[in-house]
Amino acid sequence: MRIGAHVRQDDDPIGYGERLGADIIQMFLTDPQKWNKPPTHPRTDEIRDSPIDVVVHSSYVINVASLNNRLRMPSRNAVAQQAQAAADIGAFGLVVHGGHVRDGEDVKEGIVNWRKLFERQADKGGFPVPILIENTAGGDFAMARHFDAIDRLWQEVGDFGAGFCLDTCHAWAGGEDLVGVVERIKAITGRIDLVHLNNSRDEFNSARDRHANLADGTIDPQLLAEVVRTADAPVVLETPGEGLAEDLAFLRETVGS
Repeated sequence: MRIGAHVRQDDDPIGYGERLGADIIQMFLTDPQKWNKPPTHPRTDEIRDSPIDVVVHSSYVINVASLNNRLRMPSRNAVAQQAQAAADIGAFGLVVHGGHVRDGEDVKEGIVNWRKLFERQADKGGFPVPILIENTAGGDFAMARHFDAIDRLWQEVGDFGAGFCLDTCHAWAGGEDLVGVVERIKAITGRIDLVHLNNSRDEFNSARDRHANLADGTIDPQLLAEVVRTADAPVVLETPGEGLAEDLAFLRETVGS
């Protein structure tokens, strides 16, 4: 089992991971709040050659599902650019949020836009790393908040080899019970490629994406540990930094390494 965390020192991600004792790190390759094309990372060789596994999280501004051309088109371009940058450092995937359409718009059209992302890239030879679609916490018009929506999405993108990233805080805040969550999502997607293991500061079905350390939130830590045991996938913590070492220690003591 590979356990690690999202790094908060992108200038030296492997060094940060080593100090944590992480088996896996997640990192950004560009400012997550902007559309900047990822530059060549100055530590590319070190990252690629490290025994620590690496996964890249895409920018937050990306919304592949959007019906607005001014958002959807740069989103498609950003996914392609960041997937290539992830491949350049030897990452095993690129995490992309499911996105949403606006109130009053047809969710089915957002799902079709996801399919178009994969269709258009297939014409160019496909993505160089798997695109790991992440479930999200809020939004009544989201592509990947509720599992019935993920089911509809997967009917369109599953054949293209899309991967899945399960975020425990997002599922809880999105109103999805974590008891049996692994079996339920695998029945839809057939896979879980990555787990974002986060507790939640807010109550069940709050639609609020606010992460907490494993022992401090509203989710039973033992339930989170059970998700790890059953998912059989790499685990990345995105919990607050001040309690991150304790979170890693809890996981190693509870579910092993």
